[in-house]
Amino acid sequence: MSLIDGLIENLPEVTGPTQKKLSFKEKLKWTGIVLVLFFILGMIPLFGLGHNALAQFEYLSTVLAANFGSLISLGIGPIVTASIILQLLNGSGILNMDLTTHEGKKRFQGIQKLLAIALIVIEGFIFVFMGGLAPDPAFIGQSVYLTLQLLLVFQLCLGGLMLLFMDEVVSKWGFGSGISLFIAAGVSQTIFIRALSPLPSPLNPGVATGAIPALFQSLSIGDPVTAGLMLAAVISTVVVFMIAVYAQAMKIEIPLSFGRIRGYGIRWPLSFMYTGVIPVILVSALMANMQLFARFLQNWGYPILGTFSAQGNPQSGIVAWLYSPDLVGSIIRGNVTSTHFIQAGIYMLFMIAGCVIFSIFWVQASGMDARSQAKQIMSSGLQIPGFRKDQRILEHLLKRYIHPLTIMGGIAIGFLASIADLIGALSSGTGILLTVMIIYKLYEEISKQHMMDMNPMMRKFMGGS
Repeated sequence: MSLIDGLIENLPEVTGPTQKKLSFKEKLKWTGIVLVLFFILGMIPLFGLGHNALAQFEYLSTVLAANFGSLISLGIGPIVTASIILQLLNGSGILNMDLTTHEGKKRFQGIQKLLAIALIVIEGFIFVFMGGLAPDPAFIGQSVYLTLQLLLVFQLCLGGLMLLFMDEVVSKWGFGSGISLFIAAGVSQTIFIRALSPLPSPLNPGVATGAIPALFQSLSIGDPVTAGLMLAAVISTVVVFMIAVYAQAMKIEIPLSFGRIRGYGIRWPLSFMYTGVIPVILVSALMANMQLFARFLQNWGYPILGTFSAQGNPQSGIVAWLYSPDLVGSIIRGNVTSTHFIQAGIYMLFMIAGCVIFSIFWVQASGMDARSQAKQIMSSGLQIPGFRKDQRILEHLLKRYIHPLTIMGGIAIGFLASIADLIGALSSGTGILLTVMIIYKLYEEISKQHMMDMNPMMRKFMGGS
């Protein structure tokens, strides 16, 4: 471990703020800068790119916050994959790092960053040399082709590293995390275009890209099928938004009192979705990586994980059974079969099981377990009314809530994410669910920490007095 510790100590990192608390304006500034930079990177095409076989994987680009063919073609895939691998290794006891201590957390984060950098390089080579993002075929057989391949890998690695450090900037200087911010930004952009764009659709030039303009166009020309699909997409999106906001607002509040000040106390909130959006991000990224590698293996002539159609949809194998069918769209078109329902059931079970497993791992990895929460409460000078001030008593009480909330929250968010995907919305159902929960979490964080130092107009908008 001495070699790994040496590498971790010498890794470049974003310096955190020296002051204890950053102002609202400072956090807003850095969050805005990173968000603008994210959109700019998504518009810069890869120099030397000839064939983009990944352009058809729209679901993957949403989940991975990627824009295939641009500098951020890798998206957050390597960062999230590194987190998945380390959580599985630590949860199974192979690494056995104590995440309740400062040193253990620091080593875990350092190894995760080191692994993320390695995966950026590995995935860059895989994307290019397995045909996902390839130079112009006209150069095949020439020495310049290999040079263009290496140039593409360099650009992918550069974009991946920029996202890695942008995530670190947001985590230390902005609101929330960069991973969440990038997903929310990408999904919001997709929903805006798919809902309101009046431009003609590439697949059907007679109908607008946006669902709302397309709905009225379809009604005017007497096309009930297209009108039904557009109306179902809009309604599904609204339903997912409402359910996500309601579920995010559910919480349990534990009454606590200040030990030295009688008569004063607060309520310590524990959300029903205790681990938030992280489990869905991890499961979705895992499935996205499976689809990408399955496609690459098929291109190499080894369809071990399954095969894909010309449109990029899974046709057979594991990836087909772990792919979300468009149930509502199939019902409206009249081509729904029993296979669609079986596939939907398997997809839902996988999402729920995956969210529960990653919820349990994330609670331990992020310091959300009962011991860490009890320690944090005690350090704030709080205690349970009617009980003596003892961390073990508080930890025992919190265990009664945190463990069930972790399991039930994982089941609920896995169920919601799978249902959101199955009913078909303006973007990926999982992406919409993630975006709503991410924005709601940001709203709670901002209103809790920065209400007093906001601009009066912003404070009124956020619900302050």
